[in-house]
Amino acid sequence: MSKTQIRTLLVDDEVLGRLALRQALASHEEVEIVGECSNADEALRAVEIVHPCLLFLDIQMPGMDGFKLLHGLSRDGWPLVVFATAYGEHALRAFDANAVDYILKPIDQARFDEAMERVKRRWETKTVRTADRLFKRATKSFVQRISVRVGDHLRLIAVADIDWVRADGNYVHINMGGSTFHHRGSLRHLLASLDPSRFIRIHRSIAVNVDRVREVHPLFQGAAEVVLQDGTRLELSRRFRAGVRSAFEVR
Repeated sequence: MSKTQIRTLLVDDEVLGRLALRQALASHEEVEIVGECSNADEALRAVEIVHPCLLFLDIQMPGMDGFKLLHGLSRDGWPLVVFATAYGEHALRAFDANAVDYILKPIDQARFDEAMERVKRRWETKTVRTADRLFKRATKSFVQRISVRVGDHLRLIAVADIDWVRADGNYVHINMGGSTFHHRGSLRHLLASLDPSRFIRIHRSIAVNVDRVREVHPLFQGAAEVVLQDGTRLELSRRFRAGVRSAFEVR
């Protein structure tokens, strides 16, 4: 592994706690520490900016705790997590959250090194799976036309003409050129057949054609929206902001 392969973010409200993690990581040359955060709110912002591969995460912090922080992260590209805490009673809950390991403070170097071996094995597996998924995506043929219901018959429309889509129960509302059509099926199933470089989710129930996006607006209190070429304004949820940042190189 290269020294910069595992991008790591340290999240602990105590300076000494973050220093102890740095010292324990000093012998692991495959790790690059890309940031430190003293609370969960800082960490949520940092994850969107630096895209870490690994989080060392304290649990009890002022305001939002470590578990709530995880719930606030996008599941897409969720980093590996090692909890580092002074409290042992949260271990079962940590593993329920799919943590790689759970380390008690003060840190014992031998125990820490065991955790890092687990991290490296999980990282290697994740890297192989990601490469395989990207290869399959690159070689997959995506549909160019889909059927929508118009009255009592089906009409074929070109995928390139779609502006945005919204899930509604067992149907997807397809919006294009000011008209709305209905396609039977789930949003997940529809997006699986479309080129992900052209269509991205901005909300649990909404996806947009990237060629139709005109602007991305941050709003008050952490909210955001996407504005399409025709002026349509759509909510951009926190869960999908990292994907939008990547697609449009938003800084």
